[in-house]
Amino acid sequence: MITLYDYLPSQNAWKVRLLLNQLQLPYQQKFISIFEGEGQGEDFLRVNPTGAVPAIRLENGETIAESNAILVYLAQNTRFLPGDPVKQAQVMQWLFFEADYVQASVATLRHWVLTGKDKNRSQAMLDAKRAASNKVLGILNNTLQLHEFLSGDTYTIADIAVFSYVHLAQDAGLELDDLDHLNRWIDSVKTQPHYLNEVHPYSLDAHSYKEL
Repeated sequence: MITLYDYLPSQNAWKVRLLLNQLQLPYQQKFISIFEGEGQGEDFLRVNPTGAVPAIRLENGETIAESNAILVYLAQNTRFLPGDPVKQAQVMQWLFFEADYVQASVATLRHWVLTGKDKNRSQAMLDAKRAASNKVLGILNNTLQLHEFLSGDTYTIADIAVFSYVHLAQDAGLELDDLDHLNRWIDSVKTQPHYLNEVHPYSLDAHSYKEL
């Protein structure tokens, strides 16, 4: 059975939980208290050298870290990752977009706001994050005017990866009301079979106010 190294408030970990649920694959969880420093312990650093979650351990003992890499592994030979090389590359395009742009804007700003870390950031830094986030949301809205899903007309791990933080953008004080195509896509993702309708607040973790 797969072991998922998890932290419940992490939407990166939620991505993996969602795909496991949609694949109906059994797994067990091992929770890592990252803000207490558990991720930096010797044992976990052998699983993921960065000390971040999520990561998985396979039955044979091999490990995979980074949420989008885990999605690619789990989605092999399933409907969530096309076999055609061009279509697969188009899915990868959005996985890289999510890692480079969504994480650095929407995801980071949401984390700061929900854990109170925004109070420790300069106004210039917050303004820059908001501007970057709004640019990302605009790119997605324009793309989704052309296709039902990000990489075409089929729901894939590209949608899982980008959706994980984007659908919670309002937690960061970002407005989605005028982004009709983005909102239509959010609703479409939520209607997929075995959608995992759960969001765990940072308030579950008394240590989440700490910096990593």
